[in-house]
Amino acid sequence: MSLIHCLCLLFIVFLLCFEQISAAANCKTVTVDQSGHGDFSTIQSAINSVPSKNGNWYCINVNPGTYREKVKIPYDKPFIVLKGSGQSKTKVVWNEPYLSSPTFSSLADNIVVESMSFVNTYNGPSSKNPRAPAVAAMVNGDKSYFFQCGFSSVQDTLWDASGRHYFKDCYIEGAVDFIFGQGQTIYEGCSIRYLGEMLPPTFAGFVTAQGREGQSDSNGFVFKNCNIYGTGSTYLGRPWREYSRVLFYNCNFSKVVYPLGWNPWKSVGKENYLTFAELKNNGPGADTSKRVKWMKKLDLQTVAKLTSMSFINPDGWLQSMPL
Repeated sequence: MSLIHCLCLLFIVFLLCFEQISAAANCKTVTVDQSGHGDFSTIQSAINSVPSKNGNWYCINVNPGTYREKVKIPYDKPFIVLKGSGQSKTKVVWNEPYLSSPTFSSLADNIVVESMSFVNTYNGPSSKNPRAPAVAAMVNGDKSYFFQCGFSSVQDTLWDASGRHYFKDCYIEGAVDFIFGQGQTIYEGCSIRYLGEMLPPTFAGFVTAQGREGQSDSNGFVFKNCNIYGTGSTYLGRPWREYSRVLFYNCNFSKVVYPLGWNPWKSVGKENYLTFAELKNNGPGADTSKRVKWMKKLDLQTVAKLTSMSFINPDGWLQSMPL
């Protein structure tokens, strides 16, 4: 590589770093504290204080505590950073079923969430409620980044609804379709726990239910360097829509992964439309010798495209965030 090329690359890196530093420096900061030692005592009241159609970064630091409230970032409040004090220290907890009642809803573009957990206890260990969809978090905005966050429920835990998203070093647990939606998303370094103990012993659950509707649609779920574990037996996924697309790449599979790997559900007879793929995974559940025959074998060019950060970040939006 020539000296000119090296200098150009260094200049680009400098500009990206400068952009991040500038964004962080210009972030207006408020604190949420349940005991009254902050600017707000609830997370929602802090979000409500953000101006509509906000164009500048607004940082909300959430002190340790269990916040028993439904939290919603509406469409007209982008550029919010929601930062807790750790997955086990800052928790948002709600207890309500169905897709219309997530514990946390993020509808705006340009959102960062860090170091906190979202829990829907409707079907929790001590619950006697009949099993039902109980969403811990729904993400419907574009350009959303979650770092070291936790998501806990039993069915439909994380609704990765639409937009480009990046989940890094997160913890996600559930039993049925617990990562679902039409997001264009990379999950990297995440711990994904299957709660087989929450289902009948003979029932195999589903980690994913991806909702890609057309062959030309760009969305899909990509899992890189993730750890899949738990109790019981689970499929890696079933299709929520006709052209569902999921790739597990360089992940560790415990024996919790059901040997068939994938379930066609309502796509029986149309399995060739589905893109369910695995590559370079390891662990006792990674043996593909008994996988369904229609599991896709992707060419290296397609794998490289899906696993590259350019799959979700072609315009560099991650570099402009105040991380």
